[in-house]
Amino acid sequence: MNALLDVRNLVMHFRVGGGQVARAVDGVSFSIAKGETLGLVGESGCGKTTVGRSIIRLYDPTAGSIVFDGTDLAHLSQREMLPFRRRMQMIFQDPYASLNPRMTVGDIVMEPMTIHSLHAPKERSDRARELLRVVGLNSEHANRYPHEFSGGQRQRIGIARSLAASPEFIVCDEPISALDVSIQAQIVNTLEDLQKEFGLTYLFIAHDLSMVKHISDRIAVMYLGTMVEIAGSNELYTRPLHPYTEALLSAIPIPDPDRADARKRIPLEGEIPNPIDPPSGCKFHTRCRYAEPRCREVVPELTDRGNGHFSACFVK
Repeated sequence: MNALLDVRNLVMHFRVGGGQVARAVDGVSFSIAKGETLGLVGESGCGKTTVGRSIIRLYDPTAGSIVFDGTDLAHLSQREMLPFRRRMQMIFQDPYASLNPRMTVGDIVMEPMTIHSLHAPKERSDRARELLRVVGLNSEHANRYPHEFSGGQRQRIGIARSLAASPEFIVCDEPISALDVSIQAQIVNTLEDLQKEFGLTYLFIAHDLSMVKHISDRIAVMYLGTMVEIAGSNELYTRPLHPYTEALLSAIPIPDPDRADARKRIPLEGEIPNPIDPPSGCKFHTRCRYAEPRCREVVPELTDRGNGHFSACFVK
């Protein structure tokens, strides 16, 4: 696989009160091929967003490597990161908080071009209007302010801004979670069309497993800061190997009442453990119906089970 991004043993710890450390990301490894979409899923608080923000260096990782197109970004200075920031962009989760209310839409989309000295000033304005058209808005919207738009339109503005610097890789941090269901499919279809048009590579972070299957080539499942399973989209949905993945898939709503009644739901009992004091051994053993004594003592490694399907479980 021609990996554009290769993350190895990524660790992101945050110091909290009393000298304690929250282990938000605790040794995550994965790679993304050029032109591929990797979906990253898991419960709220598992560390998905922290992974995305660490990759593009909004956070300085505690340890590990982030190799982008042959260069390890993990410990570059902010100045050394500048050329890579043009090539790596992010679509933020909240379309209301991620846009500056004091700037016009045109200025918001032009800002990355200004920062990276791309195009002449007049060309930036033309480029911004073109990008608005590309994401399904009118070029006349460039003179308006964010509060004049709906949530779906604001997210399209955020997508246009992420494209302004002509990036190769985009972290999509739950870009549809704050939107109405009727708008979510439109945004996902827009992202797919843009990927084909511009040859983009995505890390698509979400908790809606049905939508992730639609857009992703492969899917990675996180639990409490660790990676528990990685597989092709169809492979993961038809042959989940980790008990946590099984439980997540069993919770996906099915529109057919007869099929929904026939399906066996796998409930997860208990709360997600505290990342400040995670369980020993397999972090999922406190909620796992298959847990054995060794699960409480030994950390299972992410192992290749064949066909590019990796899981971290002793029992399954």
